[in-house]
Amino acid sequence: MNPRESSMNSPGIIAVEAKNLCKNYGTFTALDNLNLSVPKGVTYGLLGPNGAGKTTAVRIICGIAKQTSGEARIFGNKVGKSVSRDIGYMPQELALYLDLSVAENIELYGRLNGIEGALLRERTETLLELVGLSDRKGDMVSELSGGMRRKASLVCALVHNPRALILDEPTVGVDPTLRAALWEHFKGINRSGSTIVITTHYMDEATRCDLVGFIHNGKMIAEGAPEEILKSTGCQSMEEAFIALSTKRVGE
Repeated sequence: MNPRESSMNSPGIIAVEAKNLCKNYGTFTALDNLNLSVPKGVTYGLLGPNGAGKTTAVRIICGIAKQTSGEARIFGNKVGKSVSRDIGYMPQELALYLDLSVAENIELYGRLNGIEGALLRERTETLLELVGLSDRKGDMVSELSGGMRRKASLVCALVHNPRALILDEPTVGVDPTLRAALWEHFKGINRSGSTIVITTHYMDEATRCDLVGFIHNGKMIAEGAPEEILKSTGCQSMEEAFIALSTKRVGE
């Protein structure tokens, strides 16, 4: 079953929702009444250039940052401690302990999210095999390459089997081969039932998503399936579509 079929079989279930999210830093507006709605079981891409507000949005959705106004919900519940274990968050910056091994980092994140014992060991082995790190589980994170650290970070986000996975620029700075491999992992995770929200400034990655939202200067300027956005703009690529839409917004 593909993600779209999964969401169609779960009518009315919204996994991740933001309503009129605003975030101000003094006189600077990072988010300006941002709205998004992610059905259960899909991969949703939040796309835009650096500084568009993507990271601010996902940090609020994960409960790490506080909005100025508006609200975020996970499966209908307001973001907070009650939904923290429903979320697996992979930040753009490294969130691993360099002086711990790969396995020790995963164990720490698992225990923090209520996973212990045989279940934790089983999920650790399964996920390490998934990302190709089984033979490096005893290595210190400080000894890993940047790409391997990203894989380890992904496992830490997945170890407690979250219902919603939030990935902030997970493929930035990695080589094309690893980018393709990571996307294969993401889609496999998606097929297993988890909802994924992924931020990226790589417009070519939009076509790998079931739904996308274009964010520009903190505002949502378009949302829908990639093919629908291309059709509505008359563009041949998502990059062309984003440029057309953002230029139109500036001219309004």
